[in-house]
This record gives sequence, C-alpha cells and structure tokens, in this order.
Amino acid sequence: MTKVQQVIETSDISLLYPNGKSSTNVSLSEYTCNQLEFDCLIDTKSCNIGDFFTQDPDVILYRQETFKDMLKFPELSVALGKMIPLLNDISDLRRMSSDMSYSVKSYLYSITEIELYISVLELLRETLSPLSSEFQSPAFQKLSSRIIELTESEYYQNLNSRLRELTSRVREIKSVTLGVNLDPQLRAKSAGLLSVNNEPFKSGELLDKILRLDFKSDEMTCIASLVPFEKGQSENQQLALSNALYSALNEVFKSSIKSWKKVIQEYVLENTDFLIRLMPEIEFVTKSVEFLRHLEEKNCTLCYPQIREKALKEFYATGLYNPIINTKLDTPVVQNDFTFDKDGMIFVLTGPNRGGKSVITCAVGIAFLMAQLGLPVCADSCTISPCDNIFTHFPTGSDDTIDKGRLGEECSRLEKILDNVTGYSLVLLDESLSSTGSFEGSFIASEVLSGLCVAGCRGIFSTHLHDLAASVDKINEKCAPLGGVKIDNLVAEVDPDGTRSFKILREAPDGKSYAKDI
Repeated sequence: MTKVQQVIETSDISLLYPNGKSSTNVSLSEYTCNQLEFDCLIDTKSCNIGDFFTQDPDVILYRQETFKDMLKFPELSVALGKMIPLLNDISDLRRMSSDMSYSVKSYLYSITEIELYISVLELLRETLSPLSSEFQSPAFQKLSSRIIELTESEYYQNLNSRLRELTSRVREIKSVTLGVNLDPQLRAKSAGLLSVNNEPFKSGELLDKILRLDFKSDEMTCIASLVPFEKGQSENQQLALSNALYSALNEVFKSSIKSWKKVIQEYVLENTDFLIRLMPEIEFVTKSVEFLRHLEEKNCTLCYPQIREKALKEFYATGLYNPIINTKLDTPVVQNDFTFDKDGMIFVLTGPNRGGKSVITCAVGIAFLMAQLGLPVCADSCTISPCDNIFTHFPTGSDDTIDKGRLGEECSRLEKILDNVTGYSLVLLDESLSSTGSFEGSFIASEVLSGLCVAGCRGIFSTHLHDLAASVDKINEKCAPLGGVKIDNLVAEVDPDGTRSFKILREAPDGKSYAKDI
C-alpha cells in the first residue's frame, strides 16, 4: 500500500471555512472584543475569537449551518468537548517525542499517540455515523464522511491490529534480567540485559514467601536486592540506573522502534494533523454553543441574520438586546429596534445617565460580531451587510495618561481609529471626550463626527454632549458636498418622573441636560 493510498485527504475539512482554510479578512482586535465584553460571553483559551471574524458572506452562511447542526444535535458538542483534552495530549506527546531520537521513550510516546488518535476517531465515528444522513451543514457532512472513510479503511484496520500487538508486547513487560560480570575482586567488570520478562520478579524474603504461601525459588525469585531502590539514592544515581536500563532496552527494541517510527511519520502524523489543526475551531464552536444554550434556557430570542452585500451597508434589527445584560439579570431585558439606513448611517445618542445608551451601543457591536462569527444574533430578526472592522472607543482604566493626560489619551485612541476606518467599518464611541469641558469636547467631537461622516462608515456616538446633538444638521450640511453619509439623532427615553424605560427612540433630543438627575 503506497503512502498516497494510506493518507485520506483531510486538508479541506473545517467547521468554519468552506474550503478548509481561513480567508484573508482582517482579524478583529482582542482590544475590541474586550471592550465589547464578548470574552465574558465566550471564554476560549486556545484561540483569539477575533481571529474568526469574517466579512465573507459565504463563510458566514457556511458557519450558520454548522451551528444549526450543533444546536439540533447536542451530542456533537459532547463529543467535540471530549476531543479537546485528547488532542491536547497528542500535541504534548508530539512535542516531547520531537526532542528524542529513536528510543524506547519515543517508542512509548508514539504508541500512546496512536492510541489517542484511535480513541478520537472512534469517538467521532460513534457520534457522527448514526447522524450522517441527518446533517444539513457541509462541515459535518464532510467531516462524518471522512471519519467513516478513515475508520473503515484497510490501513486503519491494520493499524489497529498492529497497535494491539505492539501494545501487548510493550505493556506486558514487567521486569528485565540483568547479567553482571565480576573481576577477581568481585567488582563489576561488565553488565548487560539477559532477558525481558512478562512477569515481575518475586521477593526472596521469608516473610514475603509466607504471605505468598510459596517457598519455591526459581529464576524469577530475587535472592538479594541490588540496592534499596530509590531509597537514599541521589537524583543522579537514580537517573544513571534508569539511563543504563533505557540504553539496553533501546538495543533490544531498535528494529521495532525504527519500523514503528516509519508508520508514525508516513501515516499518523498526516492523518492527525487535521485534528490538531481543528482544535481552535472545536473550542470556539463548543464554547459558542454553550453560550447559545444558556441564552435559550433563559428564553432569550435568537435569530440567524439575513446576510446582504457589504456594499449595501444595511443593518436592521427588531427586538435587539445586549446578551451581557441577560447573563447578569434574571428579569426580562428591554429590547429595541435599530436601523442603519440612508437617512442615518451615524447616530448621536443622548439621554440621561443609566438610561441604556451604553447598553444599546454594545448591543449593536455584539450583533455585528456574532453575525460575522456565523452565530445567531440576539434579536427577533436581523438583516446585515457585514462590516470590515469594528472600532470601539469606550472609557478605559488606561494608565497612559501621565504624559498625555486623559484628553490626550482619548484623542490618541481616536486618531488610531480615524487612521484605519473605511466606509465599511463600524465605529462605536461611548462617552468619548467626556474628560474635558462641554465646549471643547463638543468642538473636537464635531470634527471627529465630520471625519467619520466623510469616511462613510456606520457608527454610534453615545454622549452627554447635548451641544453635539444639536449640531447634527450643521455637520450634515458641511459634509454633504464631500459625499458624507447622513448623521441622525437617537434618544434614550425617560419618563417625566425620571423613570428610565430603556427604550431608544429615533428623534431629536429635548435639549435637557439631566444634570440634576445625573
């Protein structure tokens, strides 16, 4: 059987990408994920969630089908979750054995790696095979097909058989018999390995013989201990004896080790690589489904967004909510409708403190992020044209204020956004420029809004700068000749008695500063 026949093509298998490879889209920064607090919702250890951010509609739709299957069949998450520690062990063994030449240790590591590999494949086969005809997602259709093909291949069956044979040979070794030649002064002159035994030697002490009810002595009965093994020995002494034994065993198993290593290099490495490569994807999808099930248990609505062309810059959501609030509260959370359209691509959002401005600003960002990760979004319905990046400018506990001051630090972060924003970006500003006076803050904010307007992006500027909200018409008038998109106002509603409704209304602000209320 040739190497080509032994290896089954797996390079195109991915839970997240149609062609098995990630696209060249810009990754979403870890900073943005942290500011949106998305890492609190889906906590991954082996990957940065922002690396899976995509603006490719085909990739998004491919992932939606993956998540639909995972939510429909809970056993998928269970199986994938069990795979993660096994794949971590394979990675660790591979890393350790790579530092070794042909040796008994590397031989044992290789056998263990194949045992783990077979365990993973059997776990997948047992889970995927009964469901293979029911899968709707290309990802699980392809994965189940390849796993069944792998586990039913002649080479895999031979590998299983050979593994059992080798495992029995190695794992049944219980003791070795050493021979030591002595000189006339009874000093050790040379030593060697006489035999490898499948039973341990027995103590020759009288008490042990009585307990065994066996007073016979044979070649497996010890007549005197070589040393009080590992008692009173230094670490170097223990290591010297172990190394001597390993060296002798290496000679005994040299031919087996070399032939087995060839099997590892030609078959197992190539067929396990795709599983190792899938590890970040597996962790991401299992953690994501865990989060989605948590929302479902709290009766939160979820919907798969309709994906429109990026050039349309559409976004329309009904019943939008912020899942971070849902995870913290047991009471129902107020839902809002939100739209980016030709009359409002950028919004200045004003209203009283604790009225829901920051919540809705984050909710829009999380909706884009979840949609472009391929997840259902937290809304009753949603239509979205993907953005190419999400930029956030929220209050931080940054210490970078010694040289710049708070205003300087805010402006420095704003400058980075303005240097990188495009017409397809989403920009979310929350209480930006609140570190300076109202007049100075409104002036700088007006310039920032003008720049974003001309750039043509979508965005929200949540602020207490009511002068800024009042200047929206002037900014639109100034930027229209430059091809700027329209800016509009949003208001966080508050009842006459000061009660917050947490409803976000698309209307002009009433001009109240709410200073006393704040």
